Amino acid sequence: MSYDLITVVGVTATGKTKLAVRLASDFNGEIISADSRQVYKGMDIGTGKDLFEFKKYNVNYHLIDICEPSEEYNLFRFTDDFYISFNEIKRRNKLAFLAGGTGLYISSILQSYNLPKIIEQENELNKLSSISTANLKEILIGLKQNLHNTTDLNDRDRIIKAILVESSVRKNISGSMKLKSLTIGINLDREEIKQRITSRLKKRFTEGMIEEVQSLKKNGISSSKLESFGLEYKIICQHIDGKLNYNDMFQKLNSSIHAFAKRQMTWFRKLEREGVEISWFSPDDYSSIRNFVSEKLNEQ
Repeated sequence: MSYDLITVVGVTATGKTKLAVRLASDFNGEIISADSRQVYKGMDIGTGKDLFEFKKYNVNYHLIDICEPSEEYNLFRFTDDFYISFNEIKRRNKLAFLAGGTGLYISSILQSYNLPKIIEQENELNKLSSISTANLKEILIGLKQNLHNTTDLNDRDRIIKAILVESSVRKNISGSMKLKSLTIGINLDREEIKQRITSRLKKRFTEGMIEEVQSLKKNGISSSKLESFGLEYKIICQHIDGKLNYNDMFQKLNSSIHAFAKRQMTWFRKLEREGVEISWFSPDDYSSIRNFVSEKLNEQ
């Protein structure tokens, strides 16, 4: 079985980046980030870019720091950018690693979403039906950057219909490649994940996460735009704007990240139910992960 790429998935704070970078270093690879917020410049601490890991292991990365926070980035841009990066890596005779926590982005590659041709394939309609309303809105806005008929965003069935109609007139610019991935999942006990999330959050505050949001505001990024990025940027912005005191901000953000981690795991389990094979490991057992990857690649 020939693998086109290796994908590393797992909920937030489990060490996906570190693991992916170590594997990429050991197997002559480069990282393609699947994170909807790490694409933005100046959003470093809150998105957990951990660029020092790439530097430490001398591993190249893609789709990090590629646009300004004032720009719109969506699933369509991601799929286009992914295939461009993937082909660049392949031309250099290196192995592509996909790593990140944005479930929709991961799914679009592992399940070969063919968004522009979605109307031609009945199974794609089934995929749309299984996607959350929030993510359906993101897809539609990605198709129609200047969306005038906002009523399309008020009803789930109308959103799906609008996506199908708009998709039928677009060129096939993404999703044209079916890739075989060896997918590694990082799994930890729920209590351990909670502890890691809280510990990491405290560390990020000491590293200047509030100052990062303040800097973005000073550079012209509005509160409404910051809040659209969710989690850290939304809740810290509310604190900066005087809507939350520090303690309430911390507790609300901590709880929100815990809830986000649950949603991420739900998404990954959904992938498994839909036929994506994920091999789960503890992040602390690197030797077993490395041996597993080596054996699978040597089978090819």
